[in-house]
Amino acid sequence: MAGGLSGKGSAAALLCLAFAAAGAQRPPADFEALPFAPRSYVCHRAPSPLAIDGKLDEPAWASASWSDPFVDIEGDRRPRPRFRTRMKMVWDDEYLYVAAEMEEPDVWATLTERDSVIFHDNDFEVFIDPDGDTHGYYELEVNALATAWDLMLLKPYRDGGPAINGWDIAGLKVGVDVRGTINRPGDRDEGWTVELAMPWKILREAAPDHRAPKGGERWRVNFSRVQWQMDVVDGRYVKRTKPGSRDPLPEDNWVWSPQGAVNMHMPERWGYVQFSSAPASSGADTFVGDRNETLKWALRRLYYRQSTFRDANGRYATTLEALHASDIRVEGLDFRPSLQVTPTMYEITAQGFDGVIAHIAHDGRVWLTR
Repeated sequence: MAGGLSGKGSAAALLCLAFAAAGAQRPPADFEALPFAPRSYVCHRAPSPLAIDGKLDEPAWASASWSDPFVDIEGDRRPRPRFRTRMKMVWDDEYLYVAAEMEEPDVWATLTERDSVIFHDNDFEVFIDPDGDTHGYYELEVNALATAWDLMLLKPYRDGGPAINGWDIAGLKVGVDVRGTINRPGDRDEGWTVELAMPWKILREAAPDHRAPKGGERWRVNFSRVQWQMDVVDGRYVKRTKPGSRDPLPEDNWVWSPQGAVNMHMPERWGYVQFSSAPASSGADTFVGDRNETLKWALRRLYYRQSTFRDANGRYATTLEALHASDIRVEGLDFRPSLQVTPTMYEITAQGFDGVIAHIAHDGRVWLTR
């Protein structure tokens, strides 16, 4: 990958990542019935480069809007997070900037080597799919020691991956500000703030036309916070374990745009970030959605059904009737999909809005043509 490979790949880290994702490779049976309502955010221009120190004291950050507080990854089916998390974004010609503020009474982190499996600590995570096709997307995880793990996924795990652990966001800048004392039990901290600068010269690798975005364009993005329940034993933090076991309790996963399942690797559920050419101080732009995103979601529902059909029958359905496609509606559109199938693959297409044709393939990739 031009500009993005460093040759640092670790088979052990990849195995850990694949194992962590293995339990959530299929959506729950009712997944497609969940509302398709990804969150949205308008990312404004920063008038000048930012100092990446985690303090967020520049005017560009002061005028940028905070997101709504994060929610549980499964949405309203789970309790609200114990601690508030929120993010904000700005951009300029060189970088995409992301900041997050996390309430945390006991700031804790242990990992100091880049590309460690950072979610074994409490962390903040960024997921970016520039062209919105659910393939070729980035993941970045950071802990309160400013240790980063960055990787690219050619496909989601459910579609065969793989994750390229040797991919780097070369030139990444990470700043952390701890409001309290890290790794010191016995006092009460306020939390920690992370500030990130990601160069467009790397992020453009999987972007449309391999370039930075223009004003008015949208990327699919989501953010996650992993939070472990902790106890203090012999003066140090340890993960709380299941009763009668040495295994830690499952981590909490708090996200900006809810996934509906404990699986961040469903890019079709991520939110939308719209880039504005104006600074935030000029007045917030209004997010403008794309009606064809609802069409892509309709095709995604058929993809889920094909996956279920193949699991049950050892082959893909050869007719749309077998997938009960007629019960899927797209508001404002006469949804009439067509299906092409071979013994090992398929493609479903449908006419969309404004002369667009939407496609989805057996490997989950979704895209638009005219």
